[in-house]
Amino acid sequence: MSNVSPLLRKGAILLLDSTLGVPQGTINLQYNPDSITRSLKPQTVGDEPDRTEILRLKGPPIETIKCEIEIDATDQLANGDPTTVALGIQPQLSLLELLVYPSSGTLIANEVLSLIGTIEILPMETALTVFAWSNQRITPVRITDMEITEQAFDPKLNPIRAKVSLGMRVLSVNDVGFLTPAGALYLVYQTTKESMAQQA
Repeated sequence: MSNVSPLLRKGAILLLDSTLGVPQGTINLQYNPDSITRSLKPQTVGDEPDRTEILRLKGPPIETIKCEIEIDATDQLANGDPTTVALGIQPQLSLLELLVYPSSGTLIANEVLSLIGTIEILPMETALTVFAWSNQRITPVRITDMEITEQAFDPKLNPIRAKVSLGMRVLSVNDVGFLTPAGALYLVYQTTKESMAQQA
């Protein structure tokens, strides 16, 4: 009898152009998190609705996701990967951290605009972040918090093992509208839930 193991898939964080939905990059998780915590807060009509509104909802719930991502350089170091030998896991950590940074080019451009007297400078926009956790759960998110715990270092003090705790808020059509790439992704996410519920 052959030994058959399930096909393991990796979760990922996808980056898309927020206007056109064009892919800009993918961050594949090195290891899938052992657990994911999801919290759903219903969008009710009010704190104390009257009887005629007690069952009404203003829109989809506010959904938050928390997970812990592990990054480890052991295999790459054992294989003599030159980037890992030189820098440890700093490139992977930087890639994750940049999810919450505006680009340096945008920072400089805004500073130039302020110096030449532009009256209004819009807040800086980042790429659309999408959390992909199986084919049935792909949803637009906004990173709400990130905590990085570096756990081991090489002789040059490069981190070689770390845990990254990610907090994310699902972006629903209430947040982004219907006629956007994020809105379209969210609708697929919700209709997939509705389809799954019919299987129960």
